[in-house]
Amino acid sequence: MRLRCAVLDDFQQVATEIADWSPVAGDVDVVSFDTHIDGEDALAAALADVDIVVTLRERVHFPASLIARLPRLKLIVASGMRNSVIDYAAAEAHGVTVCGTASSSTPPVELTWALLLGLARGIVQESNALRGSGPWQQTVGADLHGRRLGLLGLGKIGGRVARVGLAFGMRVSAWSQNLTQERADEVGVELAPSKEDLLSTADFVSVHLALGDRTRGLLGPAELALLKPTAYLVNTSRAAIVDQDALLAALHEGRIAGAGVDVFDTEPLPAGHPMRTAPRLLATPHLGYVSHANYATYYGQAVEAVQAYLAGSPVRRLPASPAPAPAPAPATPPAQEAQAIPARTD
Repeated sequence: MRLRCAVLDDFQQVATEIADWSPVAGDVDVVSFDTHIDGEDALAAALADVDIVVTLRERVHFPASLIARLPRLKLIVASGMRNSVIDYAAAEAHGVTVCGTASSSTPPVELTWALLLGLARGIVQESNALRGSGPWQQTVGADLHGRRLGLLGLGKIGGRVARVGLAFGMRVSAWSQNLTQERADEVGVELAPSKEDLLSTADFVSVHLALGDRTRGLLGPAELALLKPTAYLVNTSRAAIVDQDALLAALHEGRIAGAGVDVFDTEPLPAGHPMRTAPRLLATPHLGYVSHANYATYYGQAVEAVQAYLAGSPVRRLPASPAPAPAPAPATPPAQEAQAIPARTD
């Protein structure tokens, strides 16, 4: 019996073109959905005869209740190696294997700078005016050289964003709850003494944190009030890190110069959502991970995951298990002992 594979949220209709699915063509029929399926009932109906699901990032939730309604489901392939919206325990209980793919940090770094530069130089406003025979020059661009870039988070993505800022001649500072002086020195940026200091002194603030209990709502009304009226905020991480109502209020009241946003509390963003018409906002439809190379990885490794599953040897299973602790080194005779080397902590 042939298996049926559903590729969700294939908005650009490229999943079967950007990767070679021929290795599984003899066993699997692939169907892609180019519109988002919203709601558990609609998902249960659309996936009732599906054995394999390829899901894009964390847009579609797979709670226990949905998994229980999909008796044919055998394999979920999620893009990326971290997915917070799949109930792994329920998947295991129902015999569903969950696998992931690699994901590059390059596309979100590049999009962060596209948004930041677009805001600083009024690119969209000026382009629209030019194409619509409107005014010739309306804005005065904000300079980057010599200005302060404040980064909330200095991990893989934040560190690369920082290095671009340094290349522009910006003064770069960073803060997060776990950020160390050692990591700041490694990247070549200043360690802000506090979140409040970073927000109140930065000309551009960019968010690069994972969403969790400690970061949800990290930037609320009080924090946004610390920003300069000339400052810009960019968020390409997760919408819930920034209080959406507070951000909308700051934009409408002109308390900040502008914001660049790629992530939203509901995705796809519903028609009529206030984020669609907010002033001083440069917004994109969660394009941070959307690039040709990243999609080639997502869908190419999805094919590999299906192949491996069919062969009985699933690859890149989720949740990824931590690496086993190394075995203790054999005791060294006292005469041969050397000075201990401190372990790396980065």
